[in-house]
Amino acid sequence: MKIKSFFIVTLFFMSFVSFANSELDKVKEAMIRQSIMQYSGNCPCPYNTMRNGRRCGERSAYSRPGGASPLCYKSDIPDSTAKQFINKLK
Repeated sequence: MKIKSFFIVTLFFMSFVSFANSELDKVKEAMIRQSIMQYSGNCPCPYNTMRNGRRCGERSAYSRPGGASPLCYKSDIPDSTAKQFINKLK
């Protein structure tokens, strides 16, 4: 019985953590979209494409030192920053 209870508690905790992470991922994606929309140029992130259809790569604002620094990847945003973003919306 103890083992069954342990598994139930473990599964519940894992699903809660997974839900929390997926919610943070959604917030991070929204923050990235907002950051890219606010960028005035053509190449905010390395994975974006230029007008001629080629990838921006190292020509992107993200890859160049100085100037604009748009958010392009979830790893650019700490969980604490995403949580602050959520709290501002409340």
